[in-house]
Amino acid sequence: MVGGRGRADRGLGEDGYCERLGKLFSRLSPRDFAALGLGCSRRIDRPCREPPTCSQDPVTPPAGERPALREGPVAGACSGFRDCSTRYGVRAAFTADDRHLAVTVHGRWSRVMLWVDGIRVEAPSFLDDVGHWVDGRFYVTTMAALDDHPLQGHVGMGQTAILSLVIHDVATAATHIVDPEPHEDWSFPVAVLRDGEWLLYPTLQARDTDHPDRTLTLP
Repeated sequence: MVGGRGRADRGLGEDGYCERLGKLFSRLSPRDFAALGLGCSRRIDRPCREPPTCSQDPVTPPAGERPALREGPVAGACSGFRDCSTRYGVRAAFTADDRHLAVTVHGRWSRVMLWVDGIRVEAPSFLDDVGHWVDGRFYVTTMAALDDHPLQGHVGMGQTAILSLVIHDVATAATHIVDPEPHEDWSFPVAVLRDGEWLLYPTLQARDTDHPDRTLTLP
């Protein structure tokens, strides 16, 4: 169980225990998460209800077709999982082909710790525990923007008003942090990759109307 701490774990301290969780979960497959009883893409609040189906090997897509994110009950299990029963709040997000995995764990003071393919992704501020994969190569999430941003503030429940984007590239193992400019009101920033160029939107509404604040090309 995620929350089961044995005597050996008590000597690790809170951060050490979370480090161990992150590394261990980074080794698992979707079917392993389903077997552990974590909530999945279909229902985050309860364990898998059809383990005989989800424990089967995933179906290989026809030639020429790209794999799609899975939502169960389906052979190979879901592509995303969440622990809703312990304070560690583990989340797991696989790419559609299961080649890459992002894991988040809530550490001390609910600070989010992130691993991508088993490598700890460090950030200078508080990370969000929700993210998504882009093109099976980039894991994109957000973090609290700098305190000195002119529009920065708190909106309740420990959330900050202005966010920065975090883009981790598994091909280069590089993490890119994109901070908003002083005039940019990034309350819900969205990064869209189009023809090799990132379009950075301040909100979902701006993305839907295709009004990016700026563009970005990563090395």
